[in-house]
Amino acid sequence: MLAVLVGAVSGLGAVAFQELLDFFHTLFFTHLVSALSSFGRYDVILLPALGGIGVGILVQLFAREAEGHGVPEVMLAVSRFGGRIRGRVSIMKALASSLCIGSGGSAGRVGPIVQIGSSAASFLGQRFGLSGDWLRVLVACGAAGGISATFNAPIAGVFFALELILRSFSVQNFGIVVISSVTALVVSQPFLGESPVFLVPAYALNANWEFGLYALLGVSAAVLGIGLIRLLYLMEDLFDNIPKFPKFAKPMLGGLAVGAIGVFYPEVFGVGYDSIGDALTGSYTFNILVVIALLKILATSFTLGSGGSGGVFAPSLFIGAMSGTAFGNAARFIIPGLVSPAAAFGLVGMGAVFAGTARAPITAIIIVFEMTRDYEIILPLMLAVVVSTVFSRLLSRESIYTVKLIRRGIFITSASHEQGADNIPVGDIMATSYPSVYVDFPIRDIPGKFSSEGVHGLPVLDYQDHLVGIVTATDVGHAISNGYEGGQAFDIASRSLITAFKDQTIFDVFGQPGAQEIGYIPVVDRDHPNLLLGVLRRQDVIQAFADAAQRREAHASHEMGENH
Repeated sequence: MLAVLVGAVSGLGAVAFQELLDFFHTLFFTHLVSALSSFGRYDVILLPALGGIGVGILVQLFAREAEGHGVPEVMLAVSRFGGRIRGRVSIMKALASSLCIGSGGSAGRVGPIVQIGSSAASFLGQRFGLSGDWLRVLVACGAAGGISATFNAPIAGVFFALELILRSFSVQNFGIVVISSVTALVVSQPFLGESPVFLVPAYALNANWEFGLYALLGVSAAVLGIGLIRLLYLMEDLFDNIPKFPKFAKPMLGGLAVGAIGVFYPEVFGVGYDSIGDALTGSYTFNILVVIALLKILATSFTLGSGGSGGVFAPSLFIGAMSGTAFGNAARFIIPGLVSPAAAFGLVGMGAVFAGTARAPITAIIIVFEMTRDYEIILPLMLAVVVSTVFSRLLSRESIYTVKLIRRGIFITSASHEQGADNIPVGDIMATSYPSVYVDFPIRDIPGKFSSEGVHGLPVLDYQDHLVGIVTATDVGHAISNGYEGGQAFDIASRSLITAFKDQTIFDVFGQPGAQEIGYIPVVDRDHPNLLLGVLRRQDVIQAFADAAQRREAHASHEMGENH
């Protein structure tokens, strides 16, 4: 019953999100364009910038989880926080993303609708007292329902939820997620219609030798997918490092850059589905296809790297459609009369680029099929998607979603791994009361401090209680043997530190190079990395593994007793 309820809510959420998108698009590209008519053709430059400043204010004031493309936050909630997501996230994500996309920001709807549906599901699940695995499954139901309703793709919604959100397949989970996905589609179709997203002519494979071309297309799609990932996070670093510029205003800068591109190539604005349809019906030349594919990568990186709100699915489809159609045109030019229509390669390219960025081959195959309802292209699509997935993994182990988490020091692993001790959050086992010394503490007195406190290392703090380094017994021994015992703790403290955050897991922390050789690791605040919150000690980690082993034994004994 909860799966039905979540499906209905996520379906209505998809309808509301689409209405918000239409409202903001009309506001910006009809009313504001008229008000800015004195700028001539350059009037559109300001539109994404105005939307960006609004997005920045919403995100920074109300829900920072609404920044970016959304799916990593849902993956993190399922993996680390038992599926618990703040209820306000669904509302803020809907507002921020519709404002960003509606004003011309280069982003898509999948990330937002996944986060909207998942946060609504989490809110309902918590109100009904669910926890643990059931709440995680319900969050996946919300993601599936959102995709099902938004794209008329109920099967793809199910596999997206299983492949990317839960990252596990079971009969029980499959059945519950299906119920939610179907319900969402039934609820949304009276409002959003039943037509496929793209209406395309039917295509057929001309000859079996064309499979070689589709495999080559898969390789090129992987390269483009990796290019999108790297440029997006490079842009994020560039915007993060802009000195003395308020964070809430940075999406405005990204919007200005997108607007400057859109003056000459308006195809980069928004989700770009109309332009995809034009590409598949042969409206663009080879040169234009290549240019707008590359500019879409740049525009998406500006939008999301600066702190905008939206997904990466639609940009992946756009890049794939343009580059795939260009590939098809080139093949038909080189081998005239023997190659399938260029748009067939465009359809396949859509799935292949998404697979190269998201590493979700099953979802990529099914969602392109459901969005086009063209079964004839399924075999080339399957081949290109698998080639793209494999080749992109050779170039980079992480997807566009997991890279964002790894950059925060969080490693998403397999579902089975998450049952072990190394999935325990650092905040659950760290020592919050731990001795420390100030920067001017005499070196000669440190051995006595070690002895009285029973430790072999001490954090060194300044007089604002900020962490500046660590002094160990080895550091003190070297100092005394070299005649430096008259100095202060700051003089010998190690300042190149391996630190941890409370929301990281043991696996995350000790995955860092050199972490396994350290007896204790300072735990600091993520937003204020010099603020010491506690210490993760080796004995705490050992005890956590011992406790986890006891729980597994008890669980196994209980299951054996039930089976007997």
